[in-house]
Amino acid sequence: MAEPTQPLLNDSNSSPPRSLDDTIERYIGSFGWAQFLQATLVSFSGVFDAQQTFISVFTDFEPKWHCSESFCHDSISNICILPKTSWSWDFPPHVSVISEWGLQCSGSFVKGLPESSFFVGCLIGGLILSTLADSSLGRKNMLFLSCLLMSISTMLTVFSPNIWVYAFFRFVNGFGRATIGTCALVLSTELVGKRWRGRVGIMSFFGFMLGFLSLPAMAYMNRGNSWRILYIWTSVPTIIYCVLVRYFVCESPRWLFVRGRREEAISILKRVASIPMSDGTMSFSSLPTEEEEDEKPSVNIYAAMKVLVEKRWALRRLTAVMAVAFGIGLVYYGMPLALSNLDFNVYMSAAFNALMDLPANLITLFLVDKLSRRNALIGFTALGGVSSVLIFALQNMRIGSHGALQLVLELISYFCACSAFNIEMIYTIELFPTCVRNSAIAMTRQALVLGGVFSPIMVAAGRKNGFWSFGLFGLAIGLLGLFAVALPETRGSDLCDTMDEEECKDRQGNSDIISSVMA
Repeated sequence: MAEPTQPLLNDSNSSPPRSLDDTIERYIGSFGWAQFLQATLVSFSGVFDAQQTFISVFTDFEPKWHCSESFCHDSISNICILPKTSWSWDFPPHVSVISEWGLQCSGSFVKGLPESSFFVGCLIGGLILSTLADSSLGRKNMLFLSCLLMSISTMLTVFSPNIWVYAFFRFVNGFGRATIGTCALVLSTELVGKRWRGRVGIMSFFGFMLGFLSLPAMAYMNRGNSWRILYIWTSVPTIIYCVLVRYFVCESPRWLFVRGRREEAISILKRVASIPMSDGTMSFSSLPTEEEEDEKPSVNIYAAMKVLVEKRWALRRLTAVMAVAFGIGLVYYGMPLALSNLDFNVYMSAAFNALMDLPANLITLFLVDKLSRRNALIGFTALGGVSSVLIFALQNMRIGSHGALQLVLELISYFCACSAFNIEMIYTIELFPTCVRNSAIAMTRQALVLGGVFSPIMVAAGRKNGFWSFGLFGLAIGLLGLFAVALPETRGSDLCDTMDEEECKDRQGNSDIISSVMA
């Protein structure tokens, strides 16, 4: 008579795991090579995400010009009052969309339309696509489709005949890339145990930093050439990456499990197991049965959103993290744009800001297991706010030049925004259960992007008065960062799979606080 199937890596001296988190911790190791390769490949999507986010800095800039007639002299700053025959661009017109299409005298709305369209596309794409990763498509398929749409729209941008078509393709590009960061972060962290969750989450931020840092280098090598070449250079590798994701990335076993696709979840766990196992050592007996599941997500793509709004504790948490993210987004996207207000070289300034991602990621990587999520978030937003306000104060000082000091303060403020963003993404992962985690992170990132929508307007207004840029940046990130006070501490806590589990943990945490106060 055949023996009954044994639990996954059954150990007679230990009790069976009680949750998927326990299964990952006990049976496939905290962090094996297969998990490392999976996380690295998924996190590499951040490279292409960053390139499309900041590419307009080098394609939509207004080139420098010089006088070519005797009556024209360099003291004239307004190019629009001069005849077209009296001046020339320092580089060929095709280096920028502004010079190629003769937009130097157009209004700020037309000049900023492509960048604004990109961020609007990010917002709309996030709202439409975000819950698909939690409901029907899953993490892997959503990442693949997002990268594919972004790569195709990037290539089509090369054929833009005017600013209006160009802005449309930038909108589609933003629409496609809206969920890349969210899916990559969730997919890479849902395959490891809690010990390595924070460090694996940082890997996606390193990918974004690498992409941001590579962009000024690529733009510098392309200087003097058409802006269209830069889009070709960034689109071809993205298409290749889509193929790698399609055939080599695994779906999240957590998502498969909560969707009721238990056999597929077990199959994924076997593929990435850090300990060899035979086919006969795998069964469902160590995992909860369907009858024991507290809830199962609806197929409706907005079901996750509905659950987040209906639960008071979930809505409170979501409101707080989105408020903080909006303040971070103003600084994160606004500071690189505002560097033109400080009159620094566009290539060097972008490289310096990209390098600020490195210490921010390293600090988060090595201290993530020791940092209090809540206190670190409040601290970074406060320091970033103070630094930004000091830039405005220095701009209003009439004595001496403070350009170098302003740059240092700008880098500090941007560093704090990067660090706060890293902490908040990990914090959000731990605040929400598997069934709505992707949607919660997507909404948080939407709030971040919303800050990016407003930041170009504030930067433009800040060219005449620094308060509307650096002053408001500092006040926003500093004050909105205080919303983190309303959030529970999650460092070292287990990931929950259902809303009921998370609600029970929240009640237990409140009871512990009351007991400690009473004592």
